[in-house]
Amino acid sequence: MADPTVEDVRGFIAAALPCEHLEVEGDGRHFFATIVSAEFAGCSRVARQRRVFSALGDRMHEQIHALSMKTLTPAEWAAAQSAAQITHH
Repeated sequence: MADPTVEDVRGFIAAALPCEHLEVEGDGRHFFATIVSAEFAGCSRVARQRRVFSALGDRMHEQIHALSMKTLTPAEWAAAQSAAQITHH
């Protein structure tokens, strides 16, 4: 089985989790994702990660060796973007 591409992992997540923003980087085995979804509202960080792992299903055991992620609600993402703009000016 071929290693998944960044596009594959992005597609796996997007197919199972409605995302307002989704960035994925990686090398075919190790990935980092920034995932913004309203479904994360009211959830702990662990619950958010479990939701993403659930979206990936067996692929986490069979194809993806490691996935680091930043999970944010749309409000948290907007606040982070505003803070980044202030920092860069």
